[in-house]
Amino acid sequence: MSEQKRRGPMGGHGRGMRPTEKAKDFKGAMGKLFRYMSRYKMRFVLVFIFAVAGTVFNIVGPKILGKATTELYTGLVAKVNGTGGIDFAKIGIILLWTLGLYVASACFSFIQGWIMTGISNDVTYNLRKDISKKINHLPLNYFESRTNGEILSRVTNDIDTLQMSLNQSLTQLITSVTTLIGVFIMMLSINVWMTLAALLILPVSMFIIQMVMKHSQKYFQAQQNYLGAVNGQIEENFGGHDVVRVFNKENDVLDEFEKDNRKLYESAWKSQFFSGMMMPIMQFVGNLGYVMVALLGGIFVIKGSIEVGDIQSFFQYIRNFTQPIQQIAQVTNLLQSSAAASERVFEFLDEEEEVQQPENPDSIEGLKGNVQFEHVEFGYNPDKIIIHDFSADVHDGQKVAIVGPTGAGKTTMVKLLMRFYDVNKGVIKVDGHDVKNFNRSELHEMFGMVLQDTWLFSGTIMENIRYGRLDATDEEVIAAAKAAHIHNFIMQQPGGYQMVLDEETSNISQGQKQLLTIARAILADNKILILDEATSSVDTRTEMQIQKAMDNLMKGRTSFVIAHRLSTIKDADLILVMKDGDIIEQGNHEELLAAKGFYADLYNSQFDNSSSELCS
Repeated sequence: MSEQKRRGPMGGHGRGMRPTEKAKDFKGAMGKLFRYMSRYKMRFVLVFIFAVAGTVFNIVGPKILGKATTELYTGLVAKVNGTGGIDFAKIGIILLWTLGLYVASACFSFIQGWIMTGISNDVTYNLRKDISKKINHLPLNYFESRTNGEILSRVTNDIDTLQMSLNQSLTQLITSVTTLIGVFIMMLSINVWMTLAALLILPVSMFIIQMVMKHSQKYFQAQQNYLGAVNGQIEENFGGHDVVRVFNKENDVLDEFEKDNRKLYESAWKSQFFSGMMMPIMQFVGNLGYVMVALLGGIFVIKGSIEVGDIQSFFQYIRNFTQPIQQIAQVTNLLQSSAAASERVFEFLDEEEEVQQPENPDSIEGLKGNVQFEHVEFGYNPDKIIIHDFSADVHDGQKVAIVGPTGAGKTTMVKLLMRFYDVNKGVIKVDGHDVKNFNRSELHEMFGMVLQDTWLFSGTIMENIRYGRLDATDEEVIAAAKAAHIHNFIMQQPGGYQMVLDEETSNISQGQKQLLTIARAILADNKILILDEATSSVDTRTEMQIQKAMDNLMKGRTSFVIAHRLSTIKDADLILVMKDGDIIEQGNHEELLAAKGFYADLYNSQFDNSSSELCS
């Protein structure tokens, strides 16, 4: 199961104690992130200054507030003894000073938060922009060797993780460390022995936390594993629900689900039980510390070593001392997550790019579409060559069909022609120019493609067709639709060309989508066309419609047609028969049938199958 699927609905429980994803190289990942953020160093300096200032003002507050308590206690004792009274004016001044400090602290904290939010948003904005640019410069084999979800997670999950951790962890780390140091100094300034008594809480707390985490970690991991298993079962069983019912496997599915669900329940219960134990245990230990400090404070007040207000200040400092320790632990987890996320992001940004433009690129102006393959050799892996010695000469305006069994190398030849990959040996030329001498983006302008898998984006029909040539007029779009035999269908839709296509559009069939992509290719008016299994997923009647549209599309253009249905390419000017990466036969339909070779066997086997289906 993917990481996204494992993070299910129980993700909120015991969050602070969950195993945190770690980077392979924490130091290296954080180093790259900080180097990337070096452009914001002045803003980071301001964040540091305002964070420290806000924290220091917050630390001084309890000490001054303790003076007010001491003044109140002294005045009350004097009033009871008849020697004086409470000086409310002085107490009021002390409280105003305290209020001023807290207001200043809040203002500084707000400013540093505002600056840090800007930094985190700027960083993630620029990272997304860099990733978007990078995608257009990566070779095709990068995308073919990874899932879409893996690449998508770089732009979504990893960037979101970075934004959240940057916004929270850095300022939290600064304020927590400053608070820890400042509070410790203030505690020492009040009384050394009370400080030592308060510090005894820390090793006890750390020991308890380690013991609890030692027992709970395995249950959290088990919970995540069983949660992934349960999610996977639900996804698979709902996706294949009709198959489950056909084979009467409902009870088996329920038994399997109940078994994993029971294990999930047990592991989740135990993990959440240990997680729930943490707070009351820590509170109990903390209360013991308060009792020790209160006893010592009382003794020192009686001795006159400290003032009454110092005890109140000290209690506030104890609370402020333990809190940043917990925050630093949380920040450590956040930094681990951000390091893992940044490692994946920069790993993506550091991927080797394909060369977009040679030093002195050839121009595509005036090219007609003659294509020559000269002794082409290629393998996706250099150790495994799949195209051994491919040669062919295609003239401007010819319709060339490439046929052969699955894995023969048909689609690979087209990818080499468009320079999605570079040949290992040999050369591919367009009008005598090596394709390596063109700017890649200009080379791609020569090609129009209609694939088996149609691609339509969320937008109007007009916008989807115009995608082939953005400066086309409405009249040119309509003319392209008419040439693709899809105009009448469009006019029958609510809104006509302005009807919005989206995922919920259910009245557009696969064949109609294919005709829209053909209209888009007609409008683009490219010199060379590539049609890859464009009719393989439609019925015979729709195939005839698409075939007529493709005939209009191919007029006057060099066309490469990859097809399994040999009946659709009988009129091709040249048929290249491929097997195991080599051209074993070439010629037109009649010539290849007369040769009674591999092509004739393929064609006759399809004809026999079609006849059998019609008879049955």
